[in-house]
Amino acid sequence: MEKTYNIYIDESCHLEHDDSSVMCIGYIKLEYGQYSTIKEAIKRIRFKHKTFSEIKWSKLSISRLSLYKELIDLFFLSNMEFRCVLVKNKGNLDHERYNRGNHNAFYYKMIYLLLNNKYTNPTDDNYRVILDIKDTRGKASLKVLGDCLKNKNDGSSPFTYYQYIRSNENELIQLTDLFIGAVTYKSRKENEKTGASKIKLEVINYLEKKSGYSLDEGTIPWKTKFNIFDFQISSAQ
Repeated sequence: MEKTYNIYIDESCHLEHDDSSVMCIGYIKLEYGQYSTIKEAIKRIRFKHKTFSEIKWSKLSISRLSLYKELIDLFFLSNMEFRCVLVKNKGNLDHERYNRGNHNAFYYKMIYLLLNNKYTNPTDDNYRVILDIKDTRGKASLKVLGDCLKNKNDGSSPFTYYQYIRSNENELIQLTDLFIGAVTYKSRKENEKTGASKIKLEVINYLEKKSGYSLDEGTIPWKTKFNIFDFQISSAQ
């Protein structure tokens, strides 16, 4: 039976000239009819821990470790799914050659790779794509993305709806931010540096324990619950 899903997308280290060698873009996927149930479950967890501000990887607190663990537990106990594209060796990008000189073009190519996976997003279902607001030019770029996905699927794309929202307005984008933040931190080898954040290491270790995967490595392509696409850019391009 055909189902409809919401896909909540966020990104980490996506800016062209930041100091990161990696970039990660990912989503939490949830069946449309389950959104209210999951939203309420997250609210109960937040109320239990007296945490009402936005949950962001960049602002984790060691005093809230049990909150983050409960959110991770909720993910693995539910029907939610996570997938991300982990871009390594970002400094090797050649936008002039491959992206019409435009870093944004590469960014939306990564969204295309994120969404267009026959194992995690079969074409006999429908998907509503919801993204964290990136910039004021996003609406035009989303149209290009939608057209590309439609062409890829012979004029009948399963991705039928696109919307930008602010991360502080949505618990699922915040959960996505938590997951991709952990993937990026581990992949940048920040965990190996002197003075690495204790709370971030705790979250990484717990997420690896629950998923069964190392966050800086790819998973098998057909893994649906927790999927990492390891996208390595060669210096030779």
